[in-house]
Amino acid sequence: MARFAKVSPSTVGKVEAGSLTPSLAVLERLLGAAGLYLTVVDQEGRLVHPMADREDVHDGAGRRYPSHLDTILDPEQGEWWGDIYGLARPPETYHRSSADREARRRRSQWEVRVAQHRDVPPPPMVHDYY
Repeated sequence: MARFAKVSPSTVGKVEAGSLTPSLAVLERLLGAAGLYLTVVDQEGRLVHPMADREDVHDGAGRRYPSHLDTILDPEQGEWWGDIYGLARPPETYHRSSADREARRRRSQWEVRVAQHRDVPPPPMVHDYY
């Protein structure tokens, strides 16, 4: 496996023993050597595809969506803020609520900075899309 993943045998041993947390690049190579690949799924188990730089994803004024907005392509019922008003869903949208974005940001910071927030309970998960 080490030869196919182009890492040292000791690296494979340490990862298998749990004494080394590999970088994402090394993990991808190890999984690739085993014929596997990484995927990302959301809380409902749906596959999340990487956001491609698409020419057809623009707002009503022809601008690209800013990176700080959580863009949703092909939104499902309830994922767009206009659903509560019975509006027709666009082919792309985003999570509009700044309170929602701030709550997601707090949760993300808590998850990423584990050592800093060791004794702090986690912020609540955000399930509301409005």
